[in-house]
Order: sequence, then structure tokens, then C-alpha cells
Amino acid sequence: MHRRHFLRFSALGGSTLALGSLGFWRNVYAAPATPSVGAGPYGPLADSPDAQGLRLPRGFTSRVIARSGDVVPGTDYAWHMAPDGGACFAQPDGGWIYACNSETTPDGGVSSVRFDAKGNVTGAWRILSGTHVNCAGGPTPWGTWLSCEEHPRGLVWECEPSRPGQGVARPALGAFTHEAVAVDPIGRRLYLTEDTPTGRLYRFTSAKWPSLEEGTLEAARVMGDPRTGVKVQWVPVSPQAPAAMQAAGRETTAFPGGEGCWYDGGVVYFTTKHDNRVWALTPLTGRLEVLYDAATYPSAPLRGVDNVTVSRARELFICEDGDDLQMCLLTPDRKVTPFLQVMGHAGSELAGAAFSPDGKRLYFSSQRGSDRRGVTYEVKGPFRARG
Repeated sequence: MHRRHFLRFSALGGSTLALGSLGFWRNVYAAPATPSVGAGPYGPLADSPDAQGLRLPRGFTSRVIARSGDVVPGTDYAWHMAPDGGACFAQPDGGWIYACNSETTPDGGVSSVRFDAKGNVTGAWRILSGTHVNCAGGPTPWGTWLSCEEHPRGLVWECEPSRPGQGVARPALGAFTHEAVAVDPIGRRLYLTEDTPTGRLYRFTSAKWPSLEEGTLEAARVMGDPRTGVKVQWVPVSPQAPAAMQAAGRETTAFPGGEGCWYDGGVVYFTTKHDNRVWALTPLTGRLEVLYDAATYPSAPLRGVDNVTVSRARELFICEDGDDLQMCLLTPDRKVTPFLQVMGHAGSELAGAAFSPDGKRLYFSSQRGSDRRGVTYEVKGPFRARG
């Protein structure tokens, strides 16, 4: 490796804080952190890639689920180009579905792959068509996939993963360059990122939960330095245009290049690529914190932050767009480490990280592969469980 394998953040007064706790990592920057070299909780990456071109920790294996333009093995469905954001959905028979966006135009949309209870692929189909540049999105607690269009008039589309269909536009969630969305089932709100240099962090409050047809859209206003923890205020904005283009929206805060967004255990995690930061918002208290800032820790392995998901052990798995194509891990004991690396895919990006419902399999894609065709993978192994 050409740079250090991980960064360990200093502990706070000997206390132990877990991802997802209220006020998570409060005052994490109060004491200086000391970078050091070593392996993550799953051990070092293998020196050589496996047959699929992945460097993985010991005990983990991979397989290719689909390649863009090719029929998904075990089905008659050709996988879409430029696979991006995705999520898994449990099914009544013990199987699950992985829904995955296509970040292309003129026809982006979303495809699904169906697995049985043993992890065998049993089907694949298109669940959304006629949309453009579908980047990331997010799952809902009621089992639908919210697919986000990443263009200036982009919408959020609500899709049913288990059946082919067009999906339903949700214009109340805004018309802007959408990236990802996370649903807080406790506070009954949605949080959305915007992938532009002047992007905002939005929240949506349904007029009649859980319907997404009507409601109030707001953008975040932050006063002070979020590296020390601040409170967020929310400013109502129109869903007809990006907040930065509105008079009220000019009072709100820019989050440059908003990317992945995921809810877990009372916390909304999101990333911003232009400043290479990972953030945590606790909706119950309104507290916003920077968990990771690449500029502060130049020795750390994580660059080009993108899609994010959370494991059962409350570890953040963060995809890289570019850099050395790693998926990095941000753990509750304040380590940033590589979990895997895709070799031979220069110019690509990693996306769509999502765990199967039992937490034992991780799905993700290399969007442009080695030949401009995307590859969607499954990684299986001894993922840690919540203690």
C-alpha cells in the first residue's frame, strides 16, 4: 500500500461510545488524534486480488452477480449500465432483493435481483424506466426503494422492488440534483443530499405519514464550526427548485457535493465529496458533527467519499469515487481502514454498498469496471454483529 492503512482517533476520557448513540462522538476533535499504521478489525487486505479482482481480508470471498450488458446468470434479464446506489429488501420466504440504480441517460432507472434464502439468484427485472441519471437513493421502512435523479430538475421516484413497473414520482421531495435519501422512522422525516458544489442538506416532513405525496421541504442552516458539534436549524424552501436558487435558501448552508446518506440507530450519516467529509446528524437533538475530515488526517486511507451504509456492528462502510478504489470502514473505536479494494478498474467508482437482511453479505458495484461496463459484486464472510 502506498499510504497508511488506517487512522485511529483518540479516545475521549476512556469512555466507550457506539455508532448510533445520541450525541455520537461528541467532542471527537477535543483531543488530538494520532495516526498510526496497522490492520482494521477484519485484518489486512490480501496481497493479491482474488479471481474477481478484489483484495479482501482473510475469511471473505466474492462473486460477480451481474455485468452491465450481460444477462444476469440464472435469469433472462440483461443488467443495466453504470450501476450505482442500491439497497436490500427482505422477502417473506427468507430471501431478499437487491435494488440498484442506473446512472445513465436517456434511460437510467432501476433494476432488481432476487435471491432465495440460500443466496441463489432466482430472478432479475427492471422496476423503473424512463428516468435519467439515477444515482443513489434510499430504502424506506415500508419496503420501497427511493431512486434519486442526479440532474438539475431531478426527482425522487418511489419504486416497488419486487415487481416490474414504472415507479411513482414524488415531486414534494424537491426538484434538484438529488444524490441520496435516508428515512428516519422515529422522527418520521426524510433527509436528502444534493450533489452540487452549492448543494444543501434537506429534510422532508410528510403531511400524512408515511405518504410522500405532500409535505414540507426544508434546508439546513448551520451556525458555527460543525467539527466541534453544532445545532442545525431548518428553513422552509420550495420543492420547485434548488434551495441555493431561492431567497430563503440563501440563508441555508452549503454542503459541497452531497453524496451517500444512511439512517441507523437514531443517526443520519452522510458524506460530502468536495471536502471529503463524513457527517453525523442526530435528528432527536438536532446536533450535527463531522466524524471524518480527510484534510485533517492526510495519512488516512479514505478519499473520494461516496455511498455509505451501516453494518449490524454499526460500522460505516464508505465507497470511494476514484482514488485507489477502496471501500473503507469507519468503526466505533475510531479507526478508518480499508475493507476491500477493486483492482484494475482505473477511472471507475464504487457505489451501491448494501447488506443482505441477515448482515452476512455485502453488495456493491464498480460502476465502470475495467472496460466501461459496470460490475456488481457480492462479498460474503465473517461480518461482525452488534455487541
